[in-house]
Amino acid sequence: MNEILSKEHCLNHYKWGDNCDGWNFVNSPEASVKQELMPANTAEKLHFHTYAKQFFFILKGQATFLIEGESFIVDVGKGLQIKAGDKHKILNNGTGDLEFILFSYPSTLNDRTDCE
Repeated sequence: MNEILSKEHCLNHYKWGDNCDGWNFVNSPEASVKQELMPANTAEKLHFHTYAKQFFFILKGQATFLIEGESFIVDVGKGLQIKAGDKHKILNNGTGDLEFILFSYPSTLNDRTDCE
């Protein structure tokens, strides 16, 4: 089905982490596409995916990623890919919202192991 999607008209809204928001636009076994928003000074738990690779594209704010113990700063208009198996987490160390698109392939459904 051809459909124009936006977070304002998305029925697949969810909450995660420390009062973070997400909108699931595509959710199939092959891939998922989400838009997520992290308020200031929030962080995800360290985790990994056995099968899924992930690509984060920053729409607003500045993201800090911790991947296998190494820190990466990603600004608006830039993206970062994370390999399957890499322990990682995203942090919003800024004073405003962090918003990004998250593309996972295959989907991360039942493919997440928390490390913390």
